[in-house]
Amino acid sequence: MLTSGVGATPATSEVRDLHLRYADYRRRHAARLVHLMPREAVRPLYRLARMESDGSEDPLELLVAYCERLMPLPPFEVWCTDLMASPEAHLADWDDSADAPTPQAPSTVEVRSVIYHGRTWLARLKSYREGGVWRGYIAFADAEAGHVHRTAPVFREGDPVALRDRFLSFEPVALEAFLRSALP
Repeated sequence: MLTSGVGATPATSEVRDLHLRYADYRRRHAARLVHLMPREAVRPLYRLARMESDGSEDPLELLVAYCERLMPLPPFEVWCTDLMASPEAHLADWDDSADAPTPQAPSTVEVRSVIYHGRTWLARLKSYREGGVWRGYIAFADAEAGHVHRTAPVFREGDPVALRDRFLSFEPVALEAFLRSALP
């Protein structure tokens, strides 16, 4: 997902995107644990979770957050290494999830850089699941000015791997055309 080469330092916005994806990953796996547990085991676990909170949280969110702390999930750096080594596995994990990205909260699947009129832009494939298909649009961020311009939803695929592969198949000139279409 990172635009930089192997061993290079990712941009701040890319790191922010990775942290958001990592938080989603942790929450998704904790929620799966709750769904796998026998019904009689949920109540005692919820009691333990309530003992650590002030009680103002949504009960299910409280339970999921507690399970997230209990689970032996990999630290951020290990998760990032695995994401870079096996991106398809992570996308498949997303596709199998009940809480995949939505139109209201899309997630970055891939990032590429594009040079347009001598300036570097980051092209982020933002995606979400809607009605059994994966849709996506490109959000272009001007690396210097920080402005973001986006296309309409231009991608529609059966799974997030196909969506990412389609985005990666575009030549730089195609990305430039999408950028021109997104500029005011």
